[in-house]
Amino acid sequence: MGITNSNKELNTSHIDCGDSFKVKLSLTAEPDIVNNPTDIILILDRSRSMSGSPLANLKNGAKKFIDIIDEATDSAKDGHIGFGSRIGIVSFADTATQDTQLITSVADLKTAVDALSANGLTNHADAFTKAFQLFDPSSANAKVMIMFTDGRTTVGDNATPVAAAAKAQGVTIYCIGLSGNGGIDEQALNDWASTPSSAYVVITPSDEELENIFSDLAKNISKPGAKDIVIKDVISSCFKIISLSTPTKGTASLLNETSLQWKIDELGAHNSEGASLEFTVEHIGPCSGTIEVNESISYDDKDHNVVTFPSPEIEIDCGDVQLDSLGRIIELDVTLKNICPNLRVALAVIITEIDSYGMEHKRGVKTMTIPAHTKQNCSDVIVRCIKFVLPEDLDVSGSPHSICNKRKFKARFIANYIDNDFKCCSTFL
Repeated sequence: MGITNSNKELNTSHIDCGDSFKVKLSLTAEPDIVNNPTDIILILDRSRSMSGSPLANLKNGAKKFIDIIDEATDSAKDGHIGFGSRIGIVSFADTATQDTQLITSVADLKTAVDALSANGLTNHADAFTKAFQLFDPSSANAKVMIMFTDGRTTVGDNATPVAAAAKAQGVTIYCIGLSGNGGIDEQALNDWASTPSSAYVVITPSDEELENIFSDLAKNISKPGAKDIVIKDVISSCFKIISLSTPTKGTASLLNETSLQWKIDELGAHNSEGASLEFTVEHIGPCSGTIEVNESISYDDKDHNVVTFPSPEIEIDCGDVQLDSLGRIIELDVTLKNICPNLRVALAVIITEIDSYGMEHKRGVKTMTIPAHTKQNCSDVIVRCIKFVLPEDLDVSGSPHSICNKRKFKARFIANYIDNDFKCCSTFL
């Protein structure tokens, strides 16, 4: 079956400036479906939240999956799944329905998919139960469930023990989640899926991606287990790799502080197999905000599997100032009349805001020293660009708060000379 899933995930979504976090790479591989006949059950969510484009795209994805398995098993898209493999359809909402048994007719499978309509709540436990009941315990075929859902369990029992019982009987479980409706339980999908969950779970926020996800999974299921795998991961220059753990399969080495190489001789050649590698990354700045961890990541193997990894992002907080309120700036110019030469002036500016009842509200005071001019005669002195920042949450105009509201302010000025010719008398007693 080749590489059936690939993932790259972070142990956190947010760090402070200079902190570290963990990155985990995961792969799953399966044996060749031609030489290893497989019974596959598609478990499809048809609850109310799937109405519209999610259900339409799910149907397209499921039918694409069926077509690819059809062609892979006997090298022809002839409407018949060959070499002993079979597919079954289970759909669920309030309860689950065995829409087909494990069969080889592509037409019957597609008819069952096309007949799905969205309504009701979400019962994952019954879905796993009805799916497991389709397997023949006496069959030597590999057993695979592919659970698709867009929501949390809203009716029925806890599905985790049911999924665990199926896995204990040798069933491999993949989980596909659609998070666009905001109700997906990622932890539940991780609990239901085979281990490592990072290699058996894929979540997308867009139902438009469902056809591609099902297509990629089917293509990889139909290929042989991968050999001579080489993965090169290069992280962003905003980070450096500070430690590298021993992978669960193969060997890994640092190439430099921002890149590593992971090699696996063979994965999934004889049975379903997952592998993972974890490493620790440190933020080295000056980047802040939302940053992509990947610079690039490449995959290669002897069997030419096409593998892509997600590009996770992390939020980095470097103490940037956040605006708590909108505001506006008042800029004032004032002319001080007939100022004598060589005398400094102390100037105070007082700003108040006038509400709709004519009441004044204090908004700010500034004091400053105006340098003396050196002209021969008394002259006017212009003081420019006296600024006040006034938050919008202080608006007393009586209108709904908006940066475009008209607000009424009053400015008062107080000015006095600082320098004069008065001197204290020197007195000796």
